[in-house]
Amino acid sequence: MRTLLLTLALAGSLAAQVRYEDIVKGPGRDWLTYAGSYNGWRHSPLDQITPQNAGSLVPKWVYHVPNARGLRTNPIVHDGVMYVTNTNAVYALDARSGRLIWSYVDARAEKSGVNRGAAILGDKVFFFTSDNYLTALDRQSGVVLFSKQFADVNDGITSTSAPLALKNMVIVGSAGGDGGIRGFIAALSADDGHELWRTYTIPKPGEPGSETWGDAKIMEYGGGAAWLSGTFDPDLNLLYWTTGNAWPDFNGNVRPGDNLYTSSLLAMDPETGKVKWHFQFTPHDTHDWDAQSWPMLVDMEYEGKPRKLVLHANRNGFFYVLDRVTGEFLNATQLTDSVDWATGIDKNGRPILVEGKDPTPEGNWVCPSVKGATNWMGQTFHPDTGLLYILTLEQCGWFSLSSQEPEPKKNFPGGGATEEGGQVILRAIDPKTGERAWEYPMTGFGRMWTGTVSTKTGVLFSGDDDGQMVALDAKTGQHLWNFNMGELSTASPITYQVDGKQYVAVASATAIFSFGLFEKAEPLDPPKITKK
Repeated sequence: MRTLLLTLALAGSLAAQVRYEDIVKGPGRDWLTYAGSYNGWRHSPLDQITPQNAGSLVPKWVYHVPNARGLRTNPIVHDGVMYVTNTNAVYALDARSGRLIWSYVDARAEKSGVNRGAAILGDKVFFFTSDNYLTALDRQSGVVLFSKQFADVNDGITSTSAPLALKNMVIVGSAGGDGGIRGFIAALSADDGHELWRTYTIPKPGEPGSETWGDAKIMEYGGGAAWLSGTFDPDLNLLYWTTGNAWPDFNGNVRPGDNLYTSSLLAMDPETGKVKWHFQFTPHDTHDWDAQSWPMLVDMEYEGKPRKLVLHANRNGFFYVLDRVTGEFLNATQLTDSVDWATGIDKNGRPILVEGKDPTPEGNWVCPSVKGATNWMGQTFHPDTGLLYILTLEQCGWFSLSSQEPEPKKNFPGGGATEEGGQVILRAIDPKTGERAWEYPMTGFGRMWTGTVSTKTGVLFSGDDDGQMVALDAKTGQHLWNFNMGELSTASPITYQVDGKQYVAVASATAIFSFGLFEKAEPLDPPKITKK
């Protein structure tokens, strides 16, 4: 191991750093961000794996992550090295063989929890600990360069997202909204971790949006967590970040009004954190349908003219199209069949509510369930097919209301929710119309938390709901290949190339799997026998 580390360090010293401009270009042989690119497409130009040969994919290696229980990590890859995370830990792996190069575990961390991945910029690998430290490691050795706290875990705030690295900064969002916090998004210096700006998702009394709460005491802990990474448009210089539900989750009686800026999309200036525009998907949310689903940035002809769009599949059961320059609402269509809380979205982008669908003391049956019609799982946009690929969940559930007095920082959501049955369906959606080009129903029990990635050749990869890694034809949805990983996949796949060979990697609950095309082994020369 020591020899391997030394070899990597010598080779790495000759390699170029990861520049902001490199990330702007998007994925090639490397996968440099959580979504592969700032626009969030989760699409790769690699073309070695095709619909014709995908059936010959085989596992190349497996790395069992120490102490892993439910990995959420999205690997990043640079110069043949893969970086993956677990709770308060980073592992650098040889992307060709899966051998460990170095590891870093923060033994002083006060809390454990979900971690969705790392970021890379310059010669630094960044990740967030669960107790809110931005830690920067030397990418070649794993040595700590700095570790800077940006929030106090005793205030109920934790960190679960992968960092978003851009320019000279690292963007972080807050988690913990279901327990009563004041959510925020912040920019930290990539040089030493000091705070550059912080924007709260819940206004103070007297600030714009505070009139949508009613109770200043509740507003102080109103939620609006920002626990999933965002996307970024370098040309417009705008950062797009989604926010979580209002607190208490299921008791809207104590917070009358729309409860801005929860369950919303914020377009922000990355230099200052100023909000340029916002759009709220679920005003006065009482079903825990936060907006933590990927904001996809797409340029395409829409209604007869070129538009810069942001596409958003929401947990509330609807698929939205917005103008990403202005935030103008353009269209919304039903994402799943099982939606009964609203009959549609009006011309102003507000839901047309069905009466009697709020949580009740005895429990109220509502569709979709608390898991949502979709969730944080990575989505994919393929520029050649023009389709958006989304994992959806057809499921309903019971929502109940508690009469208990809301108390922040006690993990009290104001009621409860359960879900029953359900089916995961991978759907290909035409963003121009909201219509489904095809769908791929999955066996299983509605448990999966994985996502998708596509290649230039039209192969779409995803986990399924039975612990399988699958490959589909992106044009038709035809099944091409599957492999049983032995446990559910709980994160999104990526694809990368090393030494001219394309791989596809994904985290299962406890391990990292990497797949590649089958290669016939060269026959060994028979042993020579010398006769006496």
